[in-house]
Amino acid sequence: MLQTRQDALGERFRLQRAAFEAQPFPDLGVRKDRLKRLLALTERHETDICAAIDADFGGRSAHETRLAELFVVRAGIRHSLSHLKGWMRERRVATTMPFLPGRNRLVPQPLGVVGVVSPWNYPFQLAVAPVTAALAAGNRVLVKPSELTPAFSALLARLAGEHFAPDELSVIAGDAEVGKAFVSMPFDHLLFTGSTAVGRQVAIAAAANLTPVTLELGGKSPAILDPSCDLDAATSSIAYGKLLNAGQTCIAPDYLLVPQGQAGTVAAKLATAIARLYPTLRDNPDYTAIVSDRHHQRLRDMIAEARDAGADITEINPAGEELSASRKLLPTLVRNASPDLRLMREEIFGPVLPIVEYATLDDAIDHVNRADRPLALYWFGSDGGNRQRILRETVAGGVTINDCMLHLVQENQPFGGVGASGMGAYHGEWGFRTFSKEKPVFLQSRLSAGGLLRPPYGKTFERIFSLLRQIT
Repeated sequence: MLQTRQDALGERFRLQRAAFEAQPFPDLGVRKDRLKRLLALTERHETDICAAIDADFGGRSAHETRLAELFVVRAGIRHSLSHLKGWMRERRVATTMPFLPGRNRLVPQPLGVVGVVSPWNYPFQLAVAPVTAALAAGNRVLVKPSELTPAFSALLARLAGEHFAPDELSVIAGDAEVGKAFVSMPFDHLLFTGSTAVGRQVAIAAAANLTPVTLELGGKSPAILDPSCDLDAATSSIAYGKLLNAGQTCIAPDYLLVPQGQAGTVAAKLATAIARLYPTLRDNPDYTAIVSDRHHQRLRDMIAEARDAGADITEINPAGEELSASRKLLPTLVRNASPDLRLMREEIFGPVLPIVEYATLDDAIDHVNRADRPLALYWFGSDGGNRQRILRETVAGGVTINDCMLHLVQENQPFGGVGASGMGAYHGEWGFRTFSKEKPVFLQSRLSAGGLLRPPYGKTFERIFSLLRQIT
């Protein structure tokens, strides 16, 4: 079976490569047609997509799927349709005086065959958003979805087959071994979304083919509460941002930094905010389950380790329910956790939130900067000076001020990580440019004096060269 899937992968790649060579620069009409078919796939199958993801998670909020996946993807496709003509246009670039009246142009050219490896946590959005950018740029696309969402992966393969020819867009389902074969293919660009550890392996595999990569990874994204912040508003935003998809979000707040002496107050306000969002948990369709038994046990082990080490553990269970029969996990706040614990060193990726106190803003900044650079950073407050210090003295993939996660859905802004949280960016025009070769072109004029600088050298050369040195 594995060999069959790998053979299918090779055949689809060769098919797309041949199709690209036959049509290396699709015109605006062709690209818009592909984007419109991708939009139709999104709009016509909403119920099926929600049901498949719900089945894979063992309980995934349909409202969250519609909002965080389908709505975001629709917005991205429509944004691309509206702006694609401008993105495709050759751009004028200034020409320095010695080369006038020649002209510079920048031509965005499709790369060829693009590979997309998508994760399980937002299986539709994180597969189709990169596909949107790659198709807009005029490429052919192969997608490898996660093996942890088999129902959705099978559905996506079927829907892609119904809306696209296999030499335009094709989905290759399979396990981790298929994934290894996938990232080893000689793509013209490879986008991977997943963990930092796997991202390193993807980069190594792609390097063998000199395939450029965009890595959308994760890390421990901090939320910093400034002394000037509105605690009620901040904890309300953080509770929502942390518990969306039960914390299984790459840009979810991973831990809180709060002013010294406020951890207890913040924990109490978070408990109130969480109970307001989720008054019940076990049978509440709004509260999502953990995707697999392995991930559920990993989170339970983190909590148990913290409890055994003497940390203060607060489980939020508004209705006093028993959740052992499901993969739903109680929202859990952790205070006084030592820095050597797993939940303080590893990305949590679940509804567990450590609260760390800091003495001064310098301490908060140092805490962030001692760790790997996060994919996201959140700051809550009204002190403009402190806000500027956070923005200038920390490095993160993206920042939202006085809310959570909203920088991700800005189509006019790039989305991507930095350092251990990733490399490269996409969304909107940034995605179009990621999957294009911006080819510089110089158009020489018949009136050029460049020939005067060619051999045989002599007095004319010296006069012209002296003039050039004066004007450059």
